[in-house]
Amino acid sequence: MRFASHRDIARALERALRRAAVPVAFSAGFSPHPKLSYTGAAPTGVASEAEYFEMTLAAHGDPDDVRSRLDRAMPDGIDIVEVVEAGPDGLADRLQASEWRVEMPGVAPGDAAAAVAVFLAADSVEVERVTKKGRRRFDTREAVVRMESDPRASAVQYDIYAILRMVVRHTTPAVRPDDVVTGLRQVAGLAPPSSPLMTRLAQGPLDETAGTIGDPFAVGTAADRDAGRIGGPPGERTAPTVPVGLVPETPPLSTPARSTSDA
Repeated sequence: MRFASHRDIARALERALRRAAVPVAFSAGFSPHPKLSYTGAAPTGVASEAEYFEMTLAAHGDPDDVRSRLDRAMPDGIDIVEVVEAGPDGLADRLQASEWRVEMPGVAPGDAAAAVAVFLAADSVEVERVTKKGRRRFDTREAVVRMESDPRASAVQYDIYAILRMVVRHTTPAVRPDDVVTGLRQVAGLAPPSSPLMTRLAQGPLDETAGTIGDPFAVGTAADRDAGRIGGPPGERTAPTVPVGLVPETPPLSTPARSTSDA
């Protein structure tokens, strides 16, 4: 599934919504579209365990029932892990950073650790990438909050094998894990002999002090927590106390859901 594009995933989701008979709301106008929005989609070639989307329903729907029906209708490799009632603030504002695992067959863990130290010691590490606006040059160092070589990386199917773990801020233009790998090659000469395997492990609110990612479903205002719509710290979130009730004539609430696409 890591080679499925964002548009492929979107098509699969729209077909699954029809098969599962989920009453998703549609936009008005000459060419109505389902009210779905995606935030921070993973680039093609990258696996992910933390993808999110929001959808607006046109009728009452229990989050657990929506999750179960939609998960059964999705293709193998894409799992709907959780569906919750959305709060008043936007999901996009909560997805501030991502945690990535980068597996590098053919790279010694010691070499990876040395390259990470050089990268983190640099004031800036600029790379170039072709974007929709043409070739752009941007700094990757500023976006990297934390990065280390996993000392537990041992050879499973390779004689030499390194794993990097990194937390990267969501910036404009977006800094992707392959941009960081390019930066490691430029400043430290780290050149994996084959393409690294990259997986997004989490995305959500960023704790700048600890360099960790929180649960985006657990972030909200005090009123949200008191109402039971959004819980407190990660691990303490409560389930919605009222099923989602949406009609097109009222200001819509959205239902964020987290999906995974494993390679």
